[in-house]
Amino acid sequence: MKNLCLLALLTAALLTDGCLWRHHRTAPAAPAPAASKTIVTPDVSLAAKVVSINTVGRFVVVSFPPGALPKLQTTLFLYRGGLKVAELKVTGPQEDTNIVADLVSGEAQVGDTVRDQ
Repeated sequence: MKNLCLLALLTAALLTDGCLWRHHRTAPAAPAPAASKTIVTPDVSLAAKVVSINTVGRFVVVSFPPGALPKLQTTLFLYRGGLKVAELKVTGPQEDTNIVADLVSGEAQVGDTVRDQ
């Protein structure tokens, strides 16, 4: 009987010992969401300022940054306070970074912003 109790105790110890050493698997962690890639594109739109106005002849002189003059007959738009207030058509002549544009519609003020869109 003593051997039988010793055998039962030894079997219980071995079974318990196996449970202690067994590693429990955990569910794999969800993959981290991919970082959103920010796409940066340069602003290649034309931007200029009205520097002079001739209300009788309905034309304006527009000053552009160096190297950014528009081609003749290009349609441009005039903005004041973020709102479109006029449409221009580039007619020339040009001197340095200044170029003349006819007022097709609307009205202009010195300091208005001129853009191509």
